[in-house]
Amino acid sequence: MGYFSVLIHMGHPWGSGGDMRPLEAVVDTGASDSMFPASLFEELHIEPQGTYPCRYANGETDTRAYGAAAIRIGEQTNICPVIFGPDNQFLLGSTTLEIFKLAVDPVGQELIPVPALRFGWGGPL
Repeated sequence: MGYFSVLIHMGHPWGSGGDMRPLEAVVDTGASDSMFPASLFEELHIEPQGTYPCRYANGETDTRAYGAAAIRIGEQTNICPVIFGPDNQFLLGSTTLEIFKLAVDPVGQELIPVPALRFGWGGPL
C-alpha cells in the first residue's frame, strides 16, 4: 500500500477542547494502536494509565506506557487509546481509524468515511 500521512490535532482527553496541537501522523494499518512520542504527551500533560507489551513489525518486543488522548481528524474529535513511543513515532493505528469510522483508500492515499456501521444479525441464540 505504501505510506502516507494525514494532519490530525491532539490534546488532553479531559481538557476543554483547547490547546489541540497539529501533527502529521503516518497512517499505519498494521499497527493496532496509535503511537506518538512520550515527550508530546508530557507537553500535553497526558499521564500514562499503565503499560502494554508491544510487538514491532521487525519482531522485537517491548513494554510501553499507554493512555488516552483527544484526537481530531477533520471536524470530528474522539478520545482514543495511545501508546507512549519514542520521539520519532507519529503513527495513526487501526484502532483510531475504527473509532473515527474511517477506512484507507490506498490508491488516493487518503482516509475515507465508512458509509455505514456494520452490525451482526442480533437475533436470538
